[in-house]
Amino acid sequence: MTIFLTRHAHAGKRSEWTTDDRLRPLSQRGKNQAVGLTKVVGELVVGRIVSSPYVRCLQTMEPLAEKFKLDVAESDAFAEGADGADAYQLLLELDEHDGVACSHGDLIPTLLRRLVADGMDTDGPLIDQKGSTWIIELRNGRPFNGRYVPPSA
Repeated sequence: MTIFLTRHAHAGKRSEWTTDDRLRPLSQRGKNQAVGLTKVVGELVVGRIVSSPYVRCLQTMEPLAEKFKLDVAESDAFAEGADGADAYQLLLELDEHDGVACSHGDLIPTLLRRLVADGMDTDGPLIDQKGSTWIIELRNGRPFNGRYVPPSA
């Protein structure tokens, strides 16, 4: 089984956003990156998409949701400042669906370190640029291989 862990696409500078940061949308660059995610998934049929409830994460998942005619389930487990243990459990549960999770730069490194500690081999360093995706293969519910795909734009 395969799961995908995506960091939300480019959303502009936090310091230039004057209202609630949870509402900060994607920039045009981020919208292009979000469309590029459909190519990362390729021909695999995604069965579930779970995202942080932040607008930039939800917008990042929109092209995938359209491609697979799925709703994006919102989960606080993937929100900024969330508990890594809850997010990790939910991430691994996505293996039943070849699922995609979208989260933030404060949580993804924690998840990646936990995946490696649980047996995931990687093709390089544990990086997570905005709009990037980790393709994680699981065997018997355990991570064994992870491949980093940089953002498309």
